[in-house]
Amino acid sequence: MIATSGPTTAVSELQARVSELLASHLEVQVPHMGWNRERVRAHQRERLRGLLAHALARSPFHARRLAGIDPERFELADLAGLPVMSKAQMMDEFDQLLTNRRIARREVEAHLARSRVRPRLLYDLYVCLASGGSSGLRGIFVQTLDEWTQFVTSLARGPIAAITASGGLPSDGVQIGQIGAGSPVHSSGFGAATVTGFPLRFVSAPATLPLAEIVARLNAANPPALQGYPSVLRQLAGERRAGRLRIAPRSVTSLGETLTAQDRQAIAAGFGVAVSDLFVSTEGLVGRSQPGEQALMFASDMCIVELVDEQNQPVKPGSPSAKVLLTNLHNLTQPTPPTAICAPARKGAPIHPSATAASRSRRWRFGPCSRPHRPCSNTKYGKPRAASRPSSSPSRNRARTRSRPSSSRRSARQASTPLRSRSAESRT
Repeated sequence: MIATSGPTTAVSELQARVSELLASHLEVQVPHMGWNRERVRAHQRERLRGLLAHALARSPFHARRLAGIDPERFELADLAGLPVMSKAQMMDEFDQLLTNRRIARREVEAHLARSRVRPRLLYDLYVCLASGGSSGLRGIFVQTLDEWTQFVTSLARGPIAAITASGGLPSDGVQIGQIGAGSPVHSSGFGAATVTGFPLRFVSAPATLPLAEIVARLNAANPPALQGYPSVLRQLAGERRAGRLRIAPRSVTSLGETLTAQDRQAIAAGFGVAVSDLFVSTEGLVGRSQPGEQALMFASDMCIVELVDEQNQPVKPGSPSAKVLLTNLHNLTQPTPPTAICAPARKGAPIHPSATAASRSRRWRFGPCSRPHRPCSNTKYGKPRAASRPSSSPSRNRARTRSRPSSSRRSARQASTPLRSRSAESRT
């Protein structure tokens, strides 16, 4: 049984709840992948207004911080006028920031301490996760199980939709071998422990295991897809060339660390497939590249990404940025509009934003989605719903001029958090 602060939930029951939610969210999210720029922006505006209204009504911290704004008339361009929240500020104001006044940081920390081995829900409802602190500051994040499953769906919907379009899902779901964190207090560890059925199941081989044991687990499962830290994937590519690893995945995805050109080449040569790159932050941002490409396409229906300079001003197209600002549109429990999270970037003209991660010699940039997905309408996870039309109200949809906020509104003191390689137990 899972001991929680509140009623207990068996692990098997938790896994069943996750499977049901994943199937439901896939029906909703897969059609999003074919949206055009106008539909994406209409969705972002609708979700942003709802997020702001919820934060103002239920978070004392945001009620003070965002005082004076009108959520019903808020436009995407108005984000530039909001103060930027740093990770340090988020942690300092944690108790006042959450929209459930029942939850306190001390309680979440105690829950995480009890959850190092088995996945647990706080009050049978909330997923509590910790980031690794590679930026120098550890973060903790709270969201409902439904909100977290929306995040997982945005991560997995591309591969699942592609498999569906090419012949349908396997009867037991899409199986992915995952080399990630071993503890469920981290996002990848919680996913490995709970995403175990239809339509998606992870086969966990924690990166903390000896290489021989990781190889044995993967050989036993023989997953058609593999994802993990590139430092481990490169070793596994060597094991495959040596004949000890006998799997032949159709897709290989790097996550959690910088994918260098040398890593990409070695992994692709060892597995015989081009490597995709996946960027995932515990704050909720997901970006995935096409196989063999460097640009990461963000799930822009789930998060709004802004590329800014040191003074938190938007950069011009083609110019490098100093940091990235994130507004998570699906986590209403711990609202973060907008938060400085990470790395330098280079901006272009976005439809679904894409970026090349800035680490070592790499840069982020925005650019159009070159191959939007056109989802299949006959899927085993349910028939996709028709997308609702954006509001045609002139008062809500009129264009506004984006003004440059003063430095007092957006403090320049918040430092960017670079993407770095992390130890196995501190990664997402």
